[in-house]
Amino acid sequence: MTKYIDINCDLGEGLDNEDLLMPFLSSCNIACGGHAGDIETMKRVSKLAEKHKVKIGAHPSFPDRENFGRRSIEMSSSDLSNVIDEQIKALIAVLKSMNLKLHHVKPHGALYNLATTDEKTAQIIIDVVKRLDDNVILYAPFQSMMSKIGIANGLQVMFEGFADRNYNEDLTLISRQNRDAVIHKKEAVFEHVFRMVSQGNVRTKNGVEVALKVDTICVHGDHENVVENLKYLTQKLEQNSIKIL
Repeated sequence: MTKYIDINCDLGEGLDNEDLLMPFLSSCNIACGGHAGDIETMKRVSKLAEKHKVKIGAHPSFPDRENFGRRSIEMSSSDLSNVIDEQIKALIAVLKSMNLKLHHVKPHGALYNLATTDEKTAQIIIDVVKRLDDNVILYAPFQSMMSKIGIANGLQVMFEGFADRNYNEDLTLISRQNRDAVIHKKEAVFEHVFRMVSQGNVRTKNGVEVALKVDTICVHGDHENVVENLKYLTQKLEQNSIKIL
């Protein structure tokens, strides 16, 4: 029986490797000025996505280019709402100029991590997305605060898993400060993803299997072996009757 999965990647973050990655993706998340990216980058990456028929998402973050959006910033609810809204609308304006549409929103870095557990932050993100086109989807982790509030507010949510990151038993990602946080070998990346998609669970770093539903899998574009890993992953999934959507 054929299964289906979306493969996404965070792009427009200054690595300039989008042309190498795009052929293996079915969706992408484009940085829109908070942690990286500008209008020209958004245009360039969106054009590549259109060429390869890859769905386009906004990748808003805390306004923190210095730390690449990887540190939480204390902000009022209104200020955080405004910066998220401004980033997404900057990408929407670019897409409209190209007759393209926004498919989804996926927060970046510290904003994403905080919204998985913090109700207030999650609600701010959901409120911004709700004001967009009805068809815009939210990418969020399974059983996270962000996904639960999104579903409760009538949003379509795609549960996201991570191909190249190890998990804790509470389904949070192991901190990048830990040397076991990142999965490097292509075979291990495939096995990690195949278990999620085919069995609906993830084997944590402690060896415990925890239920995990995934609709989309993120492969990090800054991984040193990302092109090799993506090519191998997509080939092996197709060989095992898992179609990339």
